[in-house]
Amino acid sequence: MTGHASPILTSLLDTDAYKLHMQQAVFHRYPDVTVAAEFRCRGDELLGLYADEIRDAITAMHSLALTDDEAVWLSHLPFFHQDYLSWLRQFRYNPDQVEVRNHHGRLDIRIQGPWREVILWEVPLLALISEIVHRHRTPQVTTQQAIDHLHHKLGDFTRQVADLDMSRFRLMDFGTRRRYSQDVQQSIVSTLKQDFPWLIGTSNYDLARRLSLTPVGTQAHEWFQAFQQISPVLANSQRAALQAWLDEYDDQLGIALTDCIAMDAFLRDFGPVFARRYQGLRHDSGDPVEWGEKALAHYQKLGIDPQSKTLVFSDNLNLDKALALYRHFGQRTNVVFGIGTRLTCDIPGVTPLNIVIKLVQCNGKPVAKLSDSPGKTICQDKAFVKALRKAFDLPLVKKAS
Repeated sequence: MTGHASPILTSLLDTDAYKLHMQQAVFHRYPDVTVAAEFRCRGDELLGLYADEIRDAITAMHSLALTDDEAVWLSHLPFFHQDYLSWLRQFRYNPDQVEVRNHHGRLDIRIQGPWREVILWEVPLLALISEIVHRHRTPQVTTQQAIDHLHHKLGDFTRQVADLDMSRFRLMDFGTRRRYSQDVQQSIVSTLKQDFPWLIGTSNYDLARRLSLTPVGTQAHEWFQAFQQISPVLANSQRAALQAWLDEYDDQLGIALTDCIAMDAFLRDFGPVFARRYQGLRHDSGDPVEWGEKALAHYQKLGIDPQSKTLVFSDNLNLDKALALYRHFGQRTNVVFGIGTRLTCDIPGVTPLNIVIKLVQCNGKPVAKLSDSPGKTICQDKAFVKALRKAFDLPLVKKAS
């Protein structure tokens, strides 16, 4: 043990904005849907060693509740409804929904229950796992080291852009899930607010409220995954998910995530009505330049001016990658860069965790994510993956010989 007795999470709002946005839509439209989600570590780390400590931290989450100040702050945002906020005031995490096991050194976690409750577990659970592991592995690291390294990166960035028109560059903090710690994330975002004029917001609702920043986020893969079982026809599931989002939010929160089934299949479903009503698209896997070119070509084919739309890049970005993408796309469309791990867990001597929690079932049946990066595909049911590929006219993956 490291001697940290205080809880890792101290606010119900210490999560990504899109979780509450999706939760409200589920609360209104799919209150009886049940789901299961599972933890994945994409590396070889033996994180099961920390299972007991993680379990204790999960138990402590039951005491988290929306405060009066937080509820008032949320009520002033234009897209939340009073019925949902009243329900959220009563919401408490149910630790019984989470099973944590040390399986031969590997960390196994499965979460099951009503979708409208399970939906909130992913982000804070990943954040607390990351913080617990880093407390043990690099207890000597300080928040000041993280800030010093950030200042070094900002200095390099400022020199690189000295002769560049940066009027269209926009950065968002997406760093909650794999942060070194809550304190490091807060310090990093505070520093960016003070010293980086291109910061426009954070995906973390708690930080947005306390630092007077704009909260940002729309929907995640699980929104599209669940519709693979909610929609009566599998081939229509992506269009059903896109339409249900518009039904809930109309012309607000209009950035669509494209890679649950892969970009080409997404664009086939993203016809002229969707393309006009959604404000833009978010990239989260595959080659970002190839993705962006496909997006712009799609808009142009539909007679839509790309300058009226926004491309959000959020896949494993750092400042250098963001700058390269800005040079490529910045004058052709609106671009926003969501940087996560490379901001909030970028400290010399620290290796960030590559961990995710993804939906694996909806209403007791399998769901899948077939991203534009093969290593990000998630589903253990090979028959369902085959059916999904067939429904969306995607080539079957051949076994390596």
